[in-house]
Amino acid sequence: MDRPIGINTWVWQSPLTDAVLPQLLAKIAGMGFDAVELPLENPGDFTAGTARDVLEATNLKPYLVGAMAPGRELVLADAGSVQATQDYLAACIDLAHDLGAPAVCGPFYSSTGRVWRIDAEDRNEAYRQLRANLAPLAARAEAAGVVLGIEPLNRYETSLINTVEQALEALDPLLGHGVGLALDSYHLNIEERSSSAAIRAAGEHLVHLQVCGNDRGAPGGDQTDWPALLKALDDVGYAGPLNIESFTADNAAIATAASIWRPLAPSQDRLAEDGLAFLRSL
Repeated sequence: MDRPIGINTWVWQSPLTDAVLPQLLAKIAGMGFDAVELPLENPGDFTAGTARDVLEATNLKPYLVGAMAPGRELVLADAGSVQATQDYLAACIDLAHDLGAPAVCGPFYSSTGRVWRIDAEDRNEAYRQLRANLAPLAARAEAAGVVLGIEPLNRYETSLINTVEQALEALDPLLGHGVGLALDSYHLNIEERSSSAAIRAAGEHLVHLQVCGNDRGAPGGDQTDWPALLKALDDVGYAGPLNIESFTADNAAIATAASIWRPLAPSQDRLAEDGLAFLRSL
């Protein structure tokens, strides 16, 4: 299956703003990418008008991703924090609609890096709260023609949803109604016994896939079984993009959130170029 290949602007820049968006997207298109992940860290960082013009000029297909910064919580939090998080995610949905992006993806349940010990009873309650607090956002997304792709994270970044199995359990009533799953090969490599089996378990609910090497660098030359992963994508009929997600170590906030303590390639451009060449070769 011939899938578009994209890349997240976090490889170079955080936050993404109107000031840097035109030059950065022109670079990404010039490298030969088909698609781009646009992270909206805070509403207003970049605007639909600027992004639409650049996307039209570069012919890049947009996908929106969100960031669950400290204080953004949909579970086990005070009402004010939940409301503020819902407002942020509503802004993400509206921007995705305005840009023609089919999905807005991220770990939309708890702030990245929030970990705590959780027993079965507490998990069930957290999942109940998540469903209740996601429900109005799911309805908003469905009405806008956008899907919220909920992303499992590894155990060092969240206690709540680490695996596809947990995501299916937590989101069951909402799946297919404005909600799907967004998977990341990095987290799959840590948490799943088989990345391919996890993709098959996600099945029709898989709406977005991020890829990178098992070290968070460029895909290719790493321990990931890429042919098996692609075969699983074929088996579930996933025709969406393969989006490279990695991060620059030069931005303090994003580097700390993603634990990027060293360069993952000779340069960020090289990471993008090598990853694109490998994915094209598949």
